[in-house]
Amino acid sequence: MEQEIDKKITELEKLSNGIEAILFWYGEPVKIKKLVQIFNKTEEEITASLKNLESNLTNRGIVLISKDDEVALGTSKEASEVIEKLTKEELMRDLGRAGLETLSIIIYQGPISRAEIDYIRGVQSNFILRNLMIRGLIEKIPNPKDQRSFLYRPTFDLLNYLGVSKIEEMPEYQKAKEEIEGYKNSSKENEPVQDTNNEVTTTEENNEEHASI
Repeated sequence: MEQEIDKKITELEKLSNGIEAILFWYGEPVKIKKLVQIFNKTEEEITASLKNLESNLTNRGIVLISKDDEVALGTSKEASEVIEKLTKEELMRDLGRAGLETLSIIIYQGPISRAEIDYIRGVQSNFILRNLMIRGLIEKIPNPKDQRSFLYRPTFDLLNYLGVSKIEEMPEYQKAKEEIEGYKNSSKENEPVQDTNNEVTTTEENNEEHASI
């Protein structure tokens, strides 16, 4: 019985090491299904080995980054304060305030449409979005609700730059996400609406008028 357990552990470690080597060799995100094909293993075996690899990389300079159905190797946030400092300086210098603002919205609200980004910022973001995509910080994917438009989300490179293995590890992720949602909802409540006399009023003013009747 003990020999069987030892054998399974050895196989798990061997597969984990193999996956680590493959991810290092590719140097880019790899789909889990691709790993299944490469090692001729089940998706459950690959997933278990990825969890083992993630555990093995704890307190190391390299971390396992996962996003949707893809995985990659990246630098650890704790590995070096210098890397984080250089990254922030580089992003601040190259992107500017508008770029960082747009990037923050995509990080905490993505996948998100351009229309929603423009709505939150109050200005058009075409040029900035194109700039962020050229730098490989964001990517666009088809919008499942509208095939004529796209959604924007962070890339693996951005997660690597920020030193996080999952987007949820961003500082105060849930709080920031809820604050942006709250801003969107409150702004929509105060949007101008057309009354029956063709006069433009805000939703808030409209509610006050109904309340006074």
